Amino acid sequence: MSRQDPLRGFRFLLEIEGITSGGFTRVKGLSREVKHESYREGGVNEYEHKLITQVSYPVIVLERGLALEDLWNWAQAVADGEVQRKTIRIRLQNETGEKMFAWQIEHALPVKWSSSDLDAQASQVVMESLELAHHGLRKAA
Repeated sequence: MSRQDPLRGFRFLLEIEGITSGGFTRVKGLSREVKHESYREGGVNEYEHKLITQVSYPVIVLERGLALEDLWNWAQAVADGEVQRKTIRIRLQNETGEKMFAWQIEHALPVKWSSSDLDAQASQVVMESLELAHHGLRKAA
């Protein structure tokens, strides 16, 4: 009898150091903002100079998912004070499970983990949510 893959139904896979560590159905916060300041130069009335000040990245939220043991252990270690930032990848899969696109998240750190309500009267599957603070977002191979 073949083993059933628990992550097969998820469209977004989270990889830590090349190992698939969780699957999620929704990802929010894949963005970056280049902050800037306007500078008006005397005698130049056609435009304002735009000076780049910094780049900021919002927290990435992975929702409606399943965290495997290594992802859970990493989040627990951070909660216990053993802060270890990691480079992770979020991979998009198509309907047949082929990897289509990926984003690389630099210096990620789990800052929040939550679970759906537990109700013995409901037949609902427990879903997990994870929030990651980070220092960079790139397209991955």
